Amino acid sequence: MLSKRSDKIETFIGANSSIKGEAELKGTIRIDGKFEGNIRADWVVIGEKGYMKGDIYATGVIVGGTIEGNIIASESLEIKSKGRVYGDVQTKKLTIIEGGVFEGRSRMKDQSKVVELEQKVAAKQ
Repeated sequence: MLSKRSDKIETFIGANSSIKGEAELKGTIRIDGKFEGNIRADWVVIGEKGYMKGDIYATGVIVGGTIEGNIIASESLEIKSKGRVYGDVQTKKLTIIEGGVFEGRSRMKDQSKVVELEQKVAAKQ
């Protein structure tokens, strides 16, 4: 599910937990309960019964539950078959598994490819 670099979960919010506030941490956080507020982390995993209301700023996000808020994932966002995202997203790689729900706007921008293309066009002229 996670890459070899981030397969260790450092912070876990259990199914019977409900937390309001801001979270800023290194590593991976998994939410199986309810979280209201913004999160800044390396990786964010929302379990199938997890719910989050707020914005996420992370390297990667995996959604199995529900997120109401915006997501900025510098590398990737994956919405699983039972995942639901209601908000705008910005990422390099967006994956929505069949059955997953995404309602919002997406912005997928990889600056390195744009610069590379501009260099190739300039070289041909």
